[in-house]
Amino acid sequence: MGEHEITRGEGRTRVTLSAKSLGDDFVVSIYNANAHIGAVAVGEYDHGEKRASTSVITRHGHKDDAIALKAAYLISRKTQRPSCVIVGIHLDDITEEEIQELLANADSLVEDFLTHWEHHRL
Repeated sequence: MGEHEITRGEGRTRVTLSAKSLGDDFVVSIYNANAHIGAVAVGEYDHGEKRASTSVITRHGHKDDAIALKAAYLISRKTQRPSCVIVGIHLDDITEEEIQELLANADSLVEDFLTHWEHHRL
């Protein structure tokens, strides 16, 4: 698959997903204009049990873990490969509406990444 980058949203809720193959694994970053490492999630697929599981580490004071955990789970479940998802999204004075838009944009990016993977997997 190589590398893949997509963006969703406009203005303050614009979010980018950047993905790269690392052997058979995926390293994915989801971030906005204030990119940083807020949370890191690792997804694993158990071929024997046919299920995905995830673990997450969140930096103190950050709220990026929900996006990282969900993305790593979905990517590993669909691809049946290990994934590492790094999320860093920050907005000063964020509103509830902006939070919902960011969550929707992140979900859309992961869905689009998985669709791209389905059509271009190696």
